[in-house]
Amino acid sequence: MPVYIVLLGPPGVGKGTQAKILAETAGLPHISSGDLFRENIKNGTELGKLAQTFINKGELVPDDVTIAMIRDRISRPDCSKGVLLDGFPRTTVQAESLEKLLSEFGGKVNFVPYITASETVLTERLCGRWTCRAQGHVFHEKHNPPMKAGVCDIDGSELYQRDDDRSETVSRRIQVYFAQTAPLIDYYQKHRCLSEINGAQSIEKVTADLLAVLKK
Repeated sequence: MPVYIVLLGPPGVGKGTQAKILAETAGLPHISSGDLFRENIKNGTELGKLAQTFINKGELVPDDVTIAMIRDRISRPDCSKGVLLDGFPRTTVQAESLEKLLSEFGGKVNFVPYITASETVLTERLCGRWTCRAQGHVFHEKHNPPMKAGVCDIDGSELYQRDDDRSETVSRRIQVYFAQTAPLIDYYQKHRCLSEINGAQSIEKVTADLLAVLKK
């Protein structure tokens, strides 16, 4: 049977880094809902054009369009052994739709790692980020500071702080995530497939904990 993993985690917890490591270790394609949207829109697919009409109006892309994109992606040969889903589902309604979809492929959600950390830790990580204007290289004033303040080590361009990384925006993003995700966490706990991972640890320790739970 194929193995389907849903990776959850708030902004700043390092989910993107761990997703790549986990997918590579498990030998599964990493499917990000954001990447799927961009791929379909860039390639001008019918689903991409449909999604773009909602995005242009500032509306959320309907669940059925997102599910159709995921169905198309996991029907490809490289997904025959399963996938690692990142960014979807975000609600219990989406989780139920996903279960119905995966049953078409003879599977179900097997493993839901939930990487989490306190709002204090997440805020510190996000608010310390500085991005280079030229190539988007990311530095952190505490964990990965540039050799010269305000200047990218790699290409010498100016470092700036994105609006998403400013304290007031960060606090709102984190609070919205926890509020929206709480029912989803409860949903997967009831399905006995959720494992909480302490995301306040080092990258290496988080990876080790993820892989330990995956082996079980």
